[in-house]
Amino acid sequence: MHNKKTVLSLVLILSFSALLSGCQSWFGPNALNATHPAYNQAIVNSLSEEMLLNLVRLKYRDRPYFLNIDSVTASMSLGANLGISGGEYVEPSAGVSFSQNPTISYTPLSGENFLRNVLSPIPLEAILIMANSGWHPERILGICIERINGLRNAPSASGPTPRMEPEYKDFKQFIKSLTYLRDNSLIEIGANIDTSKRIKIYFLPTQEPQALAEMNTIRTLLQLKNSNNYLISNSTLADKANSWRFGLRSIHSIMYYLSQNISVPDAHKKLGLVTNTITKQGDFFDWNETPAGTVFKVMSSADKPNNAYLSVPYRGYWFYIADNDLNSKSTFMLLNHLFTLQAGQSQTEGPVLTLPVGR
Repeated sequence: MHNKKTVLSLVLILSFSALLSGCQSWFGPNALNATHPAYNQAIVNSLSEEMLLNLVRLKYRDRPYFLNIDSVTASMSLGANLGISGGEYVEPSAGVSFSQNPTISYTPLSGENFLRNVLSPIPLEAILIMANSGWHPERILGICIERINGLRNAPSASGPTPRMEPEYKDFKQFIKSLTYLRDNSLIEIGANIDTSKRIKIYFLPTQEPQALAEMNTIRTLLQLKNSNNYLISNSTLADKANSWRFGLRSIHSIMYYLSQNISVPDAHKKLGLVTNTITKQGDFFDWNETPAGTVFKVMSSADKPNNAYLSVPYRGYWFYIADNDLNSKSTFMLLNHLFTLQAGQSQTEGPVLTLPVGR
C-alpha cells in the first residue's frame, strides 16, 4: 500500500510539474499579448478625455490642467502550490494563482518651459509641413491662422468667449477660394527653391475662368499685387504686396478657439455660467459659422450618449464628440498632434504622482 502511495504521489508531482511548466511558457507571451493593447488603448482614451475635458473647462472659464503619463509598470506573478495528505487514502491538492499589479506614474505638465511653448505661436514650418502632408487647408488654416496680411480669422476668439461676434467672414471666403485651387492642383508651396532659400507660394498657370476668379479673390482679400508667386513669411516687415504674412495661433489660443463651438445646456446659459456671444443685430451668434466651428463641434447631453466617439462628464452634463462626426474627429486628432508638437518640447516639472492600482 505504501508503495502505491509513493508511486501515485510521484505521478501527481510529475504531472503537476509538467502542467506548471506549460503554464509558465504560456504566461509570458500571452500576458504581453493580452496587456499591451489594453494599456495602449487605455492611455489613448485617457489623454483624449483629458484634452476634451480641458476644452470644456475653457468654455466655462475654468482652469485647464494636464497630467503627463510618465510610466506604466505592470508586475505580474504566477504561483503554484501542491500538497499530498497521507493516511489510508492519498488526497492530493494543487492550485495555480496569477496576479497583476500595475503602477502608473503621473507628472503635471507645468513650469516656465511648458507655459512658453503652449503660449508661443506654432512654428510656421510645422504648419507648412502639415499642409503639404495631406491635412486639408480648411482645417489647418481655419484653426491655426489668426490672420494673413490684414485678413482676420476671429482673433477675439483666441481667449475667453467674446461678447460680440468676431471678424471672420472674409477669411472664410479666402479659405473657400484657396480650397478650390488646392482641390484642382492649381496652388503649390515650394520650400528652399530659389537662391535666397525663401519659401514661396505659386499660382499655377490656368485659363479656367473660375480658377482665375478665385486667384483674383485671394489677391484682393490679401491686398497683393497681380502676380503668380509670393513669399511666405511670419514677419510683419515682409513686403506687403508680395507676401503672405502669417499671424499664427498658439496651442492655447487654438484650444480657446475650438472651445467656442461647444454646445452648452440652456440651463447653464440661463445661470450665466458661460458668455453668450451676440451679433450686431442683437441675436445669439452661431459659432458653427466660423472657420473653426465649421470643422469642430462638441455636443452636450443630460444623459451619457450612446453614439459618442469620446465623452466626459462635467457640471452635471455629458459633453461629447459624436462618433459619426468625422470632421470633428479629424480636427481633434490634429489638435492632439499640435499639442504633442508644442508641449512635448518641454520637460515635465513638479512632483511625480505614483499610483499602485489595486486588483
